[in-house]
Amino acid sequence: MQNHRRSLLLVITVFFWFAAYTYVPTLGPYAQTLGASYDLIGLILGSYGAVQFLLRVPVGLYSDALGRRKVFVIAGAALAAASAFGMWAQPDAWALLFYRALSGAAAAAWVAYTVLFAGYYPANDSPKAMGYINSAAAVGQVSAMFLGGLAVEWYGLAEPFLLAAAGGCVALILSFFVVDEVTPAKPVDTGSLAEIARDGPFLRLCFLGVLFQVLTFATVFGFSPLAAKALGAGGFELGLLTTVAILPSIAAAALSGTVFRRRFGEAGTLAGGFVFMGLSSVTIPLCTTLTALFISQMAAGFGRGLIMALLMGLSIKNYPPAKRATAMGFYQAAYAVGMFIGPVLTGYIAGWLDLDSGFLVIGLAGLAGAWLSLRRGFLPAASGPGSKVQ
Repeated sequence: MQNHRRSLLLVITVFFWFAAYTYVPTLGPYAQTLGASYDLIGLILGSYGAVQFLLRVPVGLYSDALGRRKVFVIAGAALAAASAFGMWAQPDAWALLFYRALSGAAAAAWVAYTVLFAGYYPANDSPKAMGYINSAAAVGQVSAMFLGGLAVEWYGLAEPFLLAAAGGCVALILSFFVVDEVTPAKPVDTGSLAEIARDGPFLRLCFLGVLFQVLTFATVFGFSPLAAKALGAGGFELGLLTTVAILPSIAAAALSGTVFRRRFGEAGTLAGGFVFMGLSSVTIPLCTTLTALFISQMAAGFGRGLIMALLMGLSIKNYPPAKRATAMGFYQAAYAVGMFIGPVLTGYIAGWLDLDSGFLVIGLAGLAGAWLSLRRGFLPAASGPGSKVQ
């Protein structure tokens, strides 16, 4: 029975992220065709993270208070489908900003997805559970961006939005069959939130999450497709770029909390991931062919897989089930700041200097993340964050 519950939620996760990422490789180029400047493109891309920053803590708090996760899983799938359809129906740069922000509201439900899935495992297996569900998310993202690239090549820049909406509808239908992990309902516990917000080791994990998302949303989910377009990439190549950038993260995410964690430790695994991502961003301006750019983004994808699953698992590992969604919501809200800062900062630097300078500055965030990960005492002890929260 437990295996059936896990499998169903993993399948829903695939379609949920399919709906959110089918159009990501061509979102920047599509906004350009609608007359958007670098600054506005950065704002469109960054709105996705800004809304998540605003909503993920409330989603976590109310999910814990209700003692239910399923309703948020359903709402996330519905919003993912609606936002994608809206982008297709209204070909306007400012409408694109609104509906991309709405997709950020959909992604805020990821708090409930991850906490519900972790609840299907013993508490000590949280890093492993996060590895599995992040691998499923990566599968959805890879298939989305590959098929989205084909849709652009065959039909045009707007068609991936319809494909994304279809994926969201599949996720929505399946989400009604999810088995909830019910905990007793209670009033909204702002005291737990305040206690979590004072947990130093947990906050340091959140800061690493911010750096991680700065790198991710400034590059492969932000401006890397524009670099590829400058090298002559068409719709298919744009989809292929983000596909090869995500593929390595599937295996890396599944192994991050198990094989790599045992072999290199948490600090070594995180530092290695940040090095891969930082160097990849720095080398984008040096890429003179699409092949070189693809290799650079593959290295970044491997680093993303190492980092994301491990940080998510550590963020909730030692919190009791009744507080996990609050902790996860806080963590995901914190790293959503990076989703906003990454593309907005890169867009600003690109408008002020050039896009290459933006990639160089963003690459420094990766090297900073590696340095912080290896600093003695920066990461929480092996017992994990939140050990003081009972």
